[in-house]
Formats: sequence, structure tokens, C-alpha cells
Amino acid sequence: MWGRRNQPAAARADTDEPQRLKDALRRARIDAAERTGVVVDLHDAEVARLELLSEALDPVFAEIPAETDLFDRGISRGETPRLWIDAIAHIAMGRDKRIYRFLQDTRYGRKVLAESTRIPDLADAVTKYVAQRLIERERALAESPAIASSLREAQAARRRGWLRALRIFALGLFAGFAILIALALLLPGPG
Repeated sequence: MWGRRNQPAAARADTDEPQRLKDALRRARIDAAERTGVVVDLHDAEVARLELLSEALDPVFAEIPAETDLFDRGISRGETPRLWIDAIAHIAMGRDKRIYRFLQDTRYGRKVLAESTRIPDLADAVTKYVAQRLIERERALAESPAIASSLREAQAARRRGWLRALRIFALGLFAGFAILIALALLLPGPG
């Protein structure tokens, strides 16, 4: 149509490798981030770059134990977009909108933990930060028996709650079968 030649489907299948949707979306985001980095709307480019970094951090956060609730990763899309790692650390874009800045808020002000234009460098810095925070948590739990015992009690209560829910489900299932059998015995059969 309009001067375009259509290739047969078999010829296209031989030349193109099957793409995963995730890879195609990633390439589209990179292209969009590079295009919008030059255009007027820098805010969307910042958010797109932070989303790319967040995707690169997925394997790191997948390895964090489920009972650890130190980290709450997410992108805030306010006037200055930020990728939050936890309550005190975040990643923001530098003034030129190409440099990632890994920052931590402390009692004495904001501290720059890492700065780079490359996503792998920042992913390594975040991995190191996460590991340090997990070690700090382990030390705090080991030093305070009250905290460790309350954590064990919370885990035991969670297990008891799961078992209680399972018992209630089984009881409901048994009661349902009993009612069905009683109704089958009490109601007259067909014809």
C-alpha cells in the first residue's frame, strides 16, 4: 500500500528472530529516553531513565528475603523524579539529566553515595548499599534479644494464622459436604 512492498510472511519469519516483549519494551524506552533527553520535555526522559535503572535492579531486590521490610523501591514522579530505594536513600538525575546520583539523607544533610552515567555502575552501588543495610539489620537483631524474640514471635504468629485459616477452610468444606448429604437424604428423589 502506498508504494510499500509486502514481504511474504515466510520470508519475514526467516530474517527476523523472535523478540521478547520485555526486550522490545526496553529498547523502546531507551529510544524514547534518548529522544526526549534532547527535546523540551526532560521530565519524561528522567522518569524513563529511572525506570530503566529500576528494571536493572529487579534481580537485586528479588534476592532480598521476604521477611525483610527495610526496602520500598518505587519511582516518585513529582517535580523532581526519584527512584526510592528505602526511606532514606534515593536516586535522582543530575543537572544535565544524564548523570544518575545515588543520594542518602542523613542527620547532617544529604550524602552522595555514587554518581555515574552508566546503569551498571549505579546498580553495583545500590547492591553494595542493600548488602550493607542487611548486615546492619542482622547486627541490630543479634545485639538486641528483645527485638530478635519479637521477630520470632511475629513469625510464629504468622504461621499460626496460616494454620488457623487452613483449619477454618477444612471445617467449612466438611460442613458444606454434611449439608449436601443431609439435603440429599431429606429431599425426595425424582419421580
